[in-house]
Amino acid sequence: MLASLAAYLTSQPAVLEKARIYEAFQPALELSGNVLVGDDCAAIPNPSGDGYLLFAAEGMLDSFVEDDPWFAGYSAVMVNLSDVAAMGGRPMAITDILWTPSEGISAQIWAGMRAASSAYGVPIVGGHTTHLRTEKATLAAAVLGHAGDRLITSFDAKPGDHLVIAIDMNGAYRGGKPFWNASTTASPERLRADLCLLAELAESGLCCSGKDVSNGGMVGTLAMLCHGSEVGAILDLDHLPKPESVSWEGWMMSFPSYGYLLAVSPIHLEAVKAHFSQSQITCRAIGQFRAERGIALHSKGEIAELLLPVKDER
Repeated sequence: MLASLAAYLTSQPAVLEKARIYEAFQPALELSGNVLVGDDCAAIPNPSGDGYLLFAAEGMLDSFVEDDPWFAGYSAVMVNLSDVAAMGGRPMAITDILWTPSEGISAQIWAGMRAASSAYGVPIVGGHTTHLRTEKATLAAAVLGHAGDRLITSFDAKPGDHLVIAIDMNGAYRGGKPFWNASTTASPERLRADLCLLAELAESGLCCSGKDVSNGGMVGTLAMLCHGSEVGAILDLDHLPKPESVSWEGWMMSFPSYGYLLAVSPIHLEAVKAHFSQSQITCRAIGQFRAERGIALHSKGEIAELLLPVKDER
């Protein structure tokens, strides 16, 4: 089973895209000044005080917007807020970029964005909205956030750190897509409190490295985190929480509304688990980071290496 699962994951375009994502942002490296590129947000030293401003943007697939315009609007807000949380920050405001062929589609997208903005308590403060005579709508959004002097980054996982997942299991798939939705059914109070858990984790110094699980699932996200930190990892399926009715293939490719992979020092592991135990978020150690590059799956004493592209920068 393990070898076939490894082969399946390494054949998925979304996983391969994440494993090679450094090629996509390569042109920005010479333009970014002193701001590191490749994280969930750009962390910009606050010019008027302590800490950082966090700036990120996300675009929605045209097919997603066409199939489910309300949820695409909701997700445009939600995933940006997740990027800020993944850095140990707190979101301040969202702006939209929206091109639509009709008032009807625009209204559905805006209804979704409005619902997410209200639920998470983060305002939409403008952006760019245009009606065009085009066949499809195009949607993106950007977020501004802030963090203190301690960040959760993609660059600080170390060999020997525990690989930890924090995930909301109180969800279900939406419309047959690989999106595990635990957001639209939760109360605004819980959504806001759960989003703050990552900022509190960073501010307490319990975690300095991690990433939110996005398109490409857990393995694609882990590949990006390993690349940024120049480490490898072993992912232990025996400890990974999974809904009983979902296959391993489906679950490993899922994109949860609340899911984060964290690198946690052994001395902080129990404190991190205790931090999440106050919420409905499931937090478990599911593996370990290692010096050897690459990702391996582990289960019941067996190990299967994933044949993913690795850029060795040492």
